[in-house]
Amino acid sequence: MANNNFEIIDDLKCRIQDIVKQANDLKNRHIGDHDAHVNYSCIFSHSKTEYDQLNELASKIGIVVKDTSTGPLYQIEPISTASGSLQLLKIRIPDPTRPEMGDADFTIADFPAFEEKYLSKPGFKRIQKEDFYMIELMDSNFNVRAYFSNPPLDKQLGLSAKK
Repeated sequence: MANNNFEIIDDLKCRIQDIVKQANDLKNRHIGDHDAHVNYSCIFSHSKTEYDQLNELASKIGIVVKDTSTGPLYQIEPISTASGSLQLLKIRIPDPTRPEMGDADFTIADFPAFEEKYLSKPGFKRIQKEDFYMIELMDSNFNVRAYFSNPPLDKQLGLSAKK
């Protein structure tokens, strides 16, 4: 049974890595900053059962650092991805407006210049939140979304990167 548990956790990590890789590919197709690294990733659940299962697995690799109205945010043991080390994972409640696999949020060094350059381009949209704002990137050729938050989520939460 223990091996099965490890395999299931490995499947979760592979799913996270796949979401980040696809979101990184989406980002790279639309922006010139290929050095923007992943800050956090979110898995979109598509049923209550899947949501419960994903949260059970996420709790085995991390701890909840913030409860949000759309699902818990976990600080996890760092996972190596196509866009750097990932330590923040959100499991999103089922939402019919989010049929994709998930999303990844990338850190932009010069956010005002990024916003000025890309916000008017197709697929980009500014979303205002209470304490920050983000730019969403969607492209129907991809099964993920990419986000760019200002300030980045790790800074909002006061988290330092784990080594």
